[in-house]
Formats: sequence, C-alpha cells, structure tokens
Amino acid sequence: MKLVASFFGVGYLRPAPGTWGSLAALPVGYGILLAGGFWLLLAASVLAFAIGMAATQRVIATGDDHDPSWVVIDEVVGQWIALFPVGYGAAMMGVDLWRLYPGWIAAFVLFRLFDIWKPWLVGKADRMGSALGVMLDDVIAGVFAAIVTIVLAALAHGVLM
Repeated sequence: MKLVASFFGVGYLRPAPGTWGSLAALPVGYGILLAGGFWLLLAASVLAFAIGMAATQRVIATGDDHDPSWVVIDEVVGQWIALFPVGYGAAMMGVDLWRLYPGWIAAFVLFRLFDIWKPWLVGKADRMGSALGVMLDDVIAGVFAAIVTIVLAALAHGVLM
C-alpha cells in the first residue's frame, strides 16, 4: 500500500513531496490522454481515487498522522482533475495536447495554489481527519483549479470579453 500511497515512491522526494506528486502526475496524465483521451483520464482518476482511498486508509490506520506528507496519491488525483479542461479542450478542438501548454501550466500552478492555501471547501475536507478528507481536499482543489483554468482559457480566447 505504501507504493500506491507514495505514487511509486515519488512521495519520498524532498522538499515538498506534494509538489513532486503533482509534477509526477503530469507526464502520466499526458500518457493517459494520449492513449485514450479525456474519458480515459476521467476513468483513471476515479480508479486512482478508489485505490488511493484504500491505500490511505491502511496507511493512516497504522500511524498517528492522519495525512503523512509522503502520501501523494491524493495529489495525483487532484492534478488529473485539474487537467480535465486541457484534455477535453484538446479533443474538442482536435489539436495536439501540447498546443494547450498554457492550460497545463495553469492547471499545475492553480492546483498547487488551492492545495497549499486550502480555501473554503478544500480546508473543510482537509480538517475531516480521515482518509476521505485526505483524498477529498485534493479532489476539490483539482475542481477549483479546473474551473479557474476554464475561465482563464475563455479570457485568453476572447470568449468572456
């Protein structure tokens, strides 16, 4: 379970294991998008959430820390959710994924911002003190990052002007 929870050891990198986990999620997410597009990334995110939830429950049951810093499977799930607009947008427009590189950057930076800052629902989920809270705060941070990424894309493309 430690292998899954640490996303194959990425969570043991220092400093800032959460950032390393988010960075590691990018090339894997890219590969998933190349292999099967948005819908495969969505399915992979749901699967990673379920597996991550089970792994996190086991990890926190054996220790006194409800959210060990080396557990980064939650960051992977949140980062993939933040990438949903990029994957969907590229497929919708019929363009290569890397043509939306500003979206990749925005999704990464915004996810990290919301994950570290923990505003509103992100913080509320984090304070749950359970495996669900560990996973859910990153899911919500990913959703927030995805929403802001969509707004920024709309601004950049003149849709909201």
